[in-house]
Amino acid sequence: MKIYHDIEEFHKIDQAAVTIGTFDGVHLGHQKILKRLKTLAERAGSETVVLTFFPHPRMILHPEDAHIKLINTIAEKAERLDQLGIDHLIITPFTRDFSNLSPQAYIKNILVDKIGMKHLVIGYDHHFGKDREGGLSHLQQLAPIYGFDIEEISQQDINDIAVSSTKIRNALLSGDVKMAREFLGYSFQLLGKVVKGDQIGRRMGFPTANLFVEENYKLIPADGIYAVEVELLKAENQYPRLLSPPLKGMAYIGHRPTINGMTRNIEVNIFDFNETIYGQFIRIHFLHFVREDQRFDSLEALRLQLIEDEKVVRGLLL
Repeated sequence: MKIYHDIEEFHKIDQAAVTIGTFDGVHLGHQKILKRLKTLAERAGSETVVLTFFPHPRMILHPEDAHIKLINTIAEKAERLDQLGIDHLIITPFTRDFSNLSPQAYIKNILVDKIGMKHLVIGYDHHFGKDREGGLSHLQQLAPIYGFDIEEISQQDINDIAVSSTKIRNALLSGDVKMAREFLGYSFQLLGKVVKGDQIGRRMGFPTANLFVEENYKLIPADGIYAVEVELLKAENQYPRLLSPPLKGMAYIGHRPTINGMTRNIEVNIFDFNETIYGQFIRIHFLHFVREDQRFDSLEALRLQLIEDEKVVRGLLL
């Protein structure tokens, strides 16, 4: 898949099959749209183009939502779209000037003139242009003028899946990673670099890799203990490269109340693993929520609980 970080980088193609949206999570509803897009492109002998936006439009248009947390980083979204077989991804910088384009200018100047759109697939209730004035009726009026056809994925088709990015975010914020996985079609992930911690876990017999997630807009699930799989990665080229098969482990998210911690940590104890991986990238796949975070009277009480947690997690990951 080719990635463009500005519409001006894209070279117009013939018979482009296009879809537009933020696609946060690239969940099962999005996947239905993308599958249809690929089918239309194959029939026409053309290529697929996904036009997405960064920052998320809500961050720009609604300052009260500036701190919205997203299911995917932009890199994770690109990787997911690549895995689904999309040919071109255009990441348009979303600005107020861009949001003020009229629906007709948006269609003609960008979709038709810049991309070469001949086929457009949209989800139901799709709106675009200044004040979100554009919709299906605008597209239907302009399609014969600019020579493209439109297909809307119906509300019934999407509702049959009963999924939305908001539902997934809410599930993750309550720790329900199982529900999130059912909606996404894959396990929720955190990717980051391993940084040095204070070694308390190691002294208790539970050494942990402390994860630093660079993107501050990335959603972090609810505090607690999780059963996870961990991938060791090497960052190179466009996407990180897997260095080993997934490893099993248990992850902790929280403020470490037993030691009066001041910052929110993401730590993972990788089972049967003793390599030093400081500075290395890892990806954590969240599979099961085990328990909420809690304060213990002593580190020894915490250690005994971690022994029990490990038994539960190993059972879940069998």
